[in-house]
Amino acid sequence: MAALLEHESQIFLDLFHRDGLVVCARGLGIDRLLLRFLRLYCEPASLVLVLNTGPAEEEYFIDQLRSDGVVHLPRRVTNEIANNTRYEFYTQGGVIFATSRILVVDFLTDRIPANLITGILVYKAHRIIESCQEAFILRLYRQKNKQGFIKAFTDNAVAFNTGFCHVERVMKNLFVSKLYLWPRFHIAVNSFLEKHKPEVVEIHVAMTPAMLAIQTSILDILNACLRELKRYNPVLEVEDLSLENAIGKPFDKTIRHYLDPLWHQLGAKTKSLVQDLKILRTLLLYLTQYDCVTFLNLLESLKASEKAFGENSGWLFLDASTSMFVNARARVYRVAEEKLSQKGKGSEKRDVKKENELKRELVLESNPKWEALREVLKEIENENKNSDNLGGPGQVLICASDDRACAQLREYIIAGPEAFLTRLYNKTFGKDEKAGEVWITDRKAIKSKGNAKPDPGPQAKTAKLAASSKQKKHKKQQERTIIQMIGKSEEEKREELEVEENKELNSSQESSAEEAIPEDFDVNLPSDCYYGIFKDPLTIIHPLQSCGDPYALSRVLHEVEPRYVVLYDAELTFVRQLEIYKASRPGKPLRQVHLAILVLKNKKCTVSSQGRTVYFLIYGGSTEEQRYLTALRKEKEAFEKLIREKASMVVPEEREGRDETNLDLLRDARPPGVAADTRKAGGQEQKDVQQTIIVDMREFRSELPSLIHRRGIDIEPVTLEVGDYILTPDICVERKSISDLIGSLNNGRLYSQCVAMCRYYKRPVLLIEFDPNKSFSLIPRGSLQQEISSNDITSKLTLLTLHFPKLRILWCPSPHATAELFEELKQNHPQPNAETAMAVTADSETLPESDKYNPGPQDFLLKMPGVNAKNCRALMNHVRSIAELVTLSKDELASILGNAANATQLFDFIHLTYGEALAKGKSKR
Repeated sequence: MAALLEHESQIFLDLFHRDGLVVCARGLGIDRLLLRFLRLYCEPASLVLVLNTGPAEEEYFIDQLRSDGVVHLPRRVTNEIANNTRYEFYTQGGVIFATSRILVVDFLTDRIPANLITGILVYKAHRIIESCQEAFILRLYRQKNKQGFIKAFTDNAVAFNTGFCHVERVMKNLFVSKLYLWPRFHIAVNSFLEKHKPEVVEIHVAMTPAMLAIQTSILDILNACLRELKRYNPVLEVEDLSLENAIGKPFDKTIRHYLDPLWHQLGAKTKSLVQDLKILRTLLLYLTQYDCVTFLNLLESLKASEKAFGENSGWLFLDASTSMFVNARARVYRVAEEKLSQKGKGSEKRDVKKENELKRELVLESNPKWEALREVLKEIENENKNSDNLGGPGQVLICASDDRACAQLREYIIAGPEAFLTRLYNKTFGKDEKAGEVWITDRKAIKSKGNAKPDPGPQAKTAKLAASSKQKKHKKQQERTIIQMIGKSEEEKREELEVEENKELNSSQESSAEEAIPEDFDVNLPSDCYYGIFKDPLTIIHPLQSCGDPYALSRVLHEVEPRYVVLYDAELTFVRQLEIYKASRPGKPLRQVHLAILVLKNKKCTVSSQGRTVYFLIYGGSTEEQRYLTALRKEKEAFEKLIREKASMVVPEEREGRDETNLDLLRDARPPGVAADTRKAGGQEQKDVQQTIIVDMREFRSELPSLIHRRGIDIEPVTLEVGDYILTPDICVERKSISDLIGSLNNGRLYSQCVAMCRYYKRPVLLIEFDPNKSFSLIPRGSLQQEISSNDITSKLTLLTLHFPKLRILWCPSPHATAELFEELKQNHPQPNAETAMAVTADSETLPESDKYNPGPQDFLLKMPGVNAKNCRALMNHVRSIAELVTLSKDELASILGNAANATQLFDFIHLTYGEALAKGKSKR
């Protein structure tokens, strides 16, 4: 394991000696810090639990510890480990990763020896809110163990910027009293990293006039949409909905935060504007991220989809929109000025149209960053030729935003811009051989005249070129609707949009005769997301995002040990990772290159061969640059706010819960000053019976069990087939959220659940729980129907209550209200039995309340005409079997059922012969 840096050692020692919450800047190595604590406690003598880690992170930590020669590696608790062996598993000690649901159940059932736990390490601590499962685990732990430690880590300072006293509430849930803040501008961090900073080369490249015009148009449309959104919804007049924030990644979450509480009340115009904002943000991403053909393809598909849906977004009719389409097409092709005269109609018009299409002249504007990248690689190649004093040629790592950008860069470097863009144009818009040949001829003529573009070098011609065979793991798909493209989050979008490009890479390429055929080569790297370019010296491209393993890039960085790093796209976290990487390897050279396409001034950077440099590319004066600067500014503001909060924070002595004075650990819902009820034995203290609720295991994904436990009610987690909560021997509750209710009504699952509850419990309850911060409406405004409809949710609920008269429906505005309601429903009732509740299954033949009736014949009886829930019991009391029922006369049936019409229906049904039924069916046809 690499030694900790100066500031990391200081953080480690502070946290080791006093429990607390550490908030670091992104990329400053919070995982290195947690790894050091894991290394410290990986021994059988201690038992340490780790919360809030995912499978990929757990795998990374275990791999790192294994490579360091740790004998007792961390273990994982999964549902494959039997319940009766869990206690023994925990008592073996060491570091244990477990999901929150498993830990909650194990704490409640005492399968885990709480008094033997050395401590708990909490990762991503900014997510610990009062109602989450991790907070429940920490409360259970602190109630049973007063001596163990709790240490929390996070690198997301911006998350604490929302809400009132967010960081203080998180610390309260973590039971810690100390807050350690380590921003990038901390004097210890800044001074140390300044001593070991890599040499950074910023290459400023100007955006093309067409790209600038398109960006201006998109920003104008975006601004117009935001103004329109605020005009329709005055409540949204807030600083967060500014143009600067609209181009950032978290904007979707921000707008959902404001619109979710009133989404069901919004008109179609507002919802359309929200969708338009997503589309425009995607266009901004495509403009700077991908080539001109891909951008135009998205634009044209937008226009085509609007026509196909018969709806037109308002922004498509703005002047800025027209300008955007004109400039986007001008980047790809231009139409010759000569127009053919149209003499006839019909077939002649079609011929004219076809001939006009052939008059297209391809332009295929190259991405400015591509040329800058080619120059950087040429410079690196020249330096590698004279690198004897540095120990030979240095390896190169190029980092782009996602898989699609990486795939495009690889093909550009291998095939050149002409072949790549031509193939992409032919694949996207159809093959136009004439225009393509003219364009390639013109490009070659320009090259031969001025040698405007540098030769890629002999290495690019003779080296073995290939993509990693591991790329084949991506599943390919060619067709997507625009709704599928736009309706996803940024990360999902990028992941899906690169699929088509990966498909293209495997198709036949139109390459010129002198180009070498790529040969596959595979590099033994700990990531399968890379794209190989040159094998000697190794040059690979790796995505910054869209990779299943969040530590893939970090693994590759330490495995490849590149001398040159080219940042094709700006990403704050990875820039900081490079600083830490360079500081942890002071004797080895690193050159970092950030390709920055700036409109400021074209600046030619010359770098000495002894430099440790990162090439850094970013579009200056562009939304890409603005996104990067906004992320920096927001993190800085978040830390400044945390520093101010820490200065004025009042922390009570009992915050850590190491004694009985912490009120958060009390399990009594009654306020302390409530007077005794004198009507019960003259106010004498009554011996309380400990209340118990039986809870289904699957319900521990919700926050309700935590709130029930906090009210002083014991929870018994078991696997229930009927119901979610058993409050008393008679009361069974099925809990549904609004979305779950609608889904269960549509697929019929709720009907079968109600059948089982009504059969085995006297008081079945359907609890519908909703969020008070997110209003809903089962019926759209103005569409209340008089008749019952099979597609209407309210109609289905009505039918449910008619079919199950015993069923009670409860509406609760929040889990807190549900917990209070459960406590009231349990008052003066006996406690449920877990074994009895587990024995009740949907296939049980006997009823727990009575062995008098069999459920099978009873269901059969209820299906007969004239028999309903009201008269079914009377009929079963008078008749022992179905065989006896068919012998009764109509008058006897009428006296039993109490209704002549029902008796006639039942009698006619029983005595209807097969031939009569057949004749009736034919007559109806």
